[in-house]
Amino acid sequence: MTLPLMGFEKAFREKARLAVLEQLPPDQLLWRSDSETEADLFGHNRRDLRKSKGSVPEDSISVPKAYIELMKAVLCHSDPERFHLLYHALWRLQAERHLLQDRSSRLISRLQNMAKSVRRDCHKMTAFVRFREISNAQTGPRAFHAWFEPDHWIIERAGPFFANRFGDMDWIIETPKGCAQLHDGALSFSKDVPQPHVPEDETGELWNTYYLNIFNPARLKVKAMQSEMPKKYWRNMPETALIPEMIATAQSRSEAMQREAATQPPFRAERLRSMMQQREELENAKANQQIAAGGLDDLKLRASGCTRCPLHCNATQTVFGEGPADAELMLVGEQPGDREDLAGRPFVGPAGQLLDRLMQEAGIDRERAYLTNAVKHFKFEPRGKRRIHKNPSKAEITHCKWWLEAERAVIRPKAIVALGGSAALALTGRGDGILKRRGTVERLPDGTPVLITFHPSAILRMTGAASQTAQQDMLSDLRSALRVLTAPASA
Repeated sequence: MTLPLMGFEKAFREKARLAVLEQLPPDQLLWRSDSETEADLFGHNRRDLRKSKGSVPEDSISVPKAYIELMKAVLCHSDPERFHLLYHALWRLQAERHLLQDRSSRLISRLQNMAKSVRRDCHKMTAFVRFREISNAQTGPRAFHAWFEPDHWIIERAGPFFANRFGDMDWIIETPKGCAQLHDGALSFSKDVPQPHVPEDETGELWNTYYLNIFNPARLKVKAMQSEMPKKYWRNMPETALIPEMIATAQSRSEAMQREAATQPPFRAERLRSMMQQREELENAKANQQIAAGGLDDLKLRASGCTRCPLHCNATQTVFGEGPADAELMLVGEQPGDREDLAGRPFVGPAGQLLDRLMQEAGIDRERAYLTNAVKHFKFEPRGKRRIHKNPSKAEITHCKWWLEAERAVIRPKAIVALGGSAALALTGRGDGILKRRGTVERLPDGTPVLITFHPSAILRMTGAASQTAQQDMLSDLRSALRVLTAPASA
């Protein structure tokens, strides 16, 4: 059964419909187009369909809509078996109505892969066709030419895209597998043509300049570039001649861009940043006044429903600070542990017991101090039935800093002890170098002194002499915090 080289969709539908009506099995038909003159491997067992008398009614057989879309794509494939495979599927659909949904069918899988290959080839054609002007604007209307080498017979499938996109000009796209032409708004197709010699137009150099300037050497990914723009298309694209040099000079161009980058923001940007910072400080001051007026109990109630970060999803409850509203000393830890999460109180686990003992030895009454954490929810990693502590991230500490600042606004402590890196980060903006900063006093913007020391849980992880030394150091730091409280205000 021979089909025309161009416009074979209509011919295939007509002859396939007639073959199904005459109940001809797939193995008794031989399909080929005008371009395929070789005999089929099993041609001696097959026969050509007799010529039909008159046309076949459109509604003589029925197929799912999905088959029509699949057929239109597969007919464009270059595989000479495409007609036989499509007819085989059509034959089986008469008895197996859900054949197209059968993922285990090799026939359907092969047809779908062929359709996918055709769609990809069409996508590449719409992306990589480059027009060159072949007319003289002074003597007649402008006309353009393009040459493309597709893998499949897609010129009729892709032609309408270019007609809609470039419908205001005359053009011709030639390929080894057919030609599409738009003249005076009318789209037409013809058989394959040899690649003609087309001179470069004046816009070629302009296009290359544009392509060169939009290339970002700092984001060069050669494998990704070759995956999206395979080398087989390069010979028909003018800008690809620039790619080897662009790749070779990418490193030096990237370094030059870094040297030439602006080192300071424009005056207008700096002014806007300053205005936004002042507005934020004013809003925070107003919020702190409202919080202070509501008192510590109101603040704790509001924090119980906190959803500022995802940690609330897995924690049992919010573990807020504990202590009198007029406490002169505030101790800030990292986050509640497993015991604290269940009890809803800070520092009641092993780390809290160690802190209680050291505070007592230092002469600090826990009942007169305010104890809280930089993060109010327990962050953990489940291991079997146990919940293993996991350090909070910088983003989580930043989200929870609002509550810590609110606690400070209500209590107004004379001194603060930062227990560990997370507390130091939340209070001072820096969480590194705790060993070097331990025992030192740093000042917040409002003048409140912050003494940096270890977190008791860190001491619990130490052994032997290291643990004893760290405990003595922390005891010394707590005594220093007590001296800061009793020191004259002028100091």
